[in-house]
Amino acid sequence: MKLLEERILRDGRALNADVLLVDSFLNNQVDAPLMAEVGRTLAEAAKDLGVTRVVTIESSGIAPAMMTAMTLNVPLVILKKSASRILQDGVIQTEVFSFTKNAAYQLTLKKRFVLPGDRVLLVDDFLARGEAATGASKLIEQAGASVAAIGIVIEKAFQPGRALLTEKGYKVISLARVAAMGEGYIEFAEADA
Repeated sequence: MKLLEERILRDGRALNADVLLVDSFLNNQVDAPLMAEVGRTLAEAAKDLGVTRVVTIESSGIAPAMMTAMTLNVPLVILKKSASRILQDGVIQTEVFSFTKNAAYQLTLKKRFVLPGDRVLLVDDFLARGEAATGASKLIEQAGASVAAIGIVIEKAFQPGRALLTEKGYKVISLARVAAMGEGYIEFAEADA
């Protein structure tokens, strides 16, 4: 997605070879028109997959996932990362390791929002090592649904996430694929949509 790549080059900052800061338009501050275009692009790429729900992980995936769900006219389900006193009954959980936070957390799905037979488009902000997408996919499948595709806003193509997911049989749709980066430079590989 050329518009997204241009925005990453203009406002993103590669802090080093592993960390890409996009806080001015994707997570700390959200560019709503850009996320609307991200949602339209992901929805278009998934239009023939029979998607019945969009699922994302809180919190940076919510904006692009919401716009995707709106375009597809399906519900959005948000997987929680933090424990809650009121979110205990009817949930399934799995442990996921966060590269960004360098810590594990319990990813939680309230089962009544993903139904057996659902075809889910999983949307996430970043794909690096594939831990979050793998954990989310596991929960979706434990609920009796299937993962129609995994939509990624920004993929770090130089890390093993895509290979891990495709090896497990998942279709990956990345809008911007960073081939290499370091302080002061960002290079892209060909995107999926």
